[in-house]
Amino acid sequence: MIRDYENRPKTCDLAIIGAGPAGMAAAVTAAKAELTVVILDEGEGPGGQIYRDVEQSTPPRQRVLGPDYMAGGNLAAELRASDAIYLARSTVWNISTNRLIDYSCEGTSYQLQAKYILAATGTVERACPIPGWTKPGVTTVGALQILLKSAGIVEENAIIAGSGPLLWLVASQMAAAGSPPIAIVETTPRGRFQAALPHILGAVRGHRYLRKGLSLIRKVRAANVPIYTGATELEVLGEFEATGLRFVSKGRQHSLSARRVALHQGVVPNPQITRLLGCDHRWDKMQHCFRPVTNKRGLTSFENVYVAGDGGGIMGAVSAALQGRLASLDIARKLGKALADRPARLEAGLTKDGAVRPFLEALYAPAPEFISPSDDVKVCRCEEITAGAIRKAVDLGAPGPNQVKSYLRSGMGPCQGRVCGLVVAAIIAERRDVCMDDIGYFRIRPPLKPLHLSELAGFHPLGELGQ
Repeated sequence: MIRDYENRPKTCDLAIIGAGPAGMAAAVTAAKAELTVVILDEGEGPGGQIYRDVEQSTPPRQRVLGPDYMAGGNLAAELRASDAIYLARSTVWNISTNRLIDYSCEGTSYQLQAKYILAATGTVERACPIPGWTKPGVTTVGALQILLKSAGIVEENAIIAGSGPLLWLVASQMAAAGSPPIAIVETTPRGRFQAALPHILGAVRGHRYLRKGLSLIRKVRAANVPIYTGATELEVLGEFEATGLRFVSKGRQHSLSARRVALHQGVVPNPQITRLLGCDHRWDKMQHCFRPVTNKRGLTSFENVYVAGDGGGIMGAVSAALQGRLASLDIARKLGKALADRPARLEAGLTKDGAVRPFLEALYAPAPEFISPSDDVKVCRCEEITAGAIRKAVDLGAPGPNQVKSYLRSGMGPCQGRVCGLVVAAIIAERRDVCMDDIGYFRIRPPLKPLHLSELAGFHPLGELGQ
């Protein structure tokens, strides 16, 4: 960690935000092309969410998390061996139109001028607004995995509820650690497999992922974890904190007791940086999210700003690394430092790795009750705004998320809309009976993340040293 201001980088050819698979692969490739590269990462070490703390993983934890997780160790080692400058615990909170980056680190803020920027900020878990989801004891499924990866802690009394591959991965990892979940409450609606059948040929081409998914399900079943399918009408039990989950499955109501309830409805791109810069975005009907508009190399509509990895659309870790390399090759070429690597080879790898995605997206699209919750359910956790209040604001004339924000403060809390943004937009679109592209998203303004006043008071702009 570079602690003194004088030795911190002030300019670079390429600034990469995020050190997951896309960021690490991009940095290694760009450094090989002799570009000056700086990675700004909020983590304690490289890896991102999917490879979180991979450098510190112990053999017992490695056995639980599996070989796909450990593959991130190779990328992290390549990054450490490269000439890229890695700045841990660094939070980007603003980017100006000339690609001047403001970031904070260990209580102080700094600036970095970049010729090119690569946003490799990954995903956030889709919000799961159901009755009681804001109670203490309710987390996301991803949060359970973070505990396992970073601290080796396995929640011993948890129900996992929702839809998507991550449910089975985390449940199998918990079982391997000796503490399987109390139950899996699967919310994938009936008929989704038939809806996914038109994409079965692509799924066959991506058979590695199918085999892995079936293996995870077998491991969970072998651990004797009760599985409830087609669940609807989910409600977290407990007056002051979570004590269990009530739901309907196969026409019967069930009530399960548990200390923790972990929810999941897939992941969506983290749009904060590309929205801040005003990049063009389009609604992806298959992934049920907005994604930045990019070319094949990841270039956005904003000059010299690229996106790689799941922040540009959900593809997974392997594709994220390929996209990071593609973006760096394109940037190196523009700076006159092209490498021998062939973009066509990487693009072919992307096509092959992504073949399974349409099948998974059709199968695990979020259930309607999570997209459009009932009136009494809180949607904006920060400001405690219900779905009903949002619908009333639309009836009063609010045409989009920013006007609803003005009326109700939804999206103005510490998360800046990262949690509620898609749900708010979906409720408005449904109420107005228009498409999501016509509704749009919250207008994102700095700071992107909450800041202490001390971080602003200790701000070191580039002009201090005549840069």
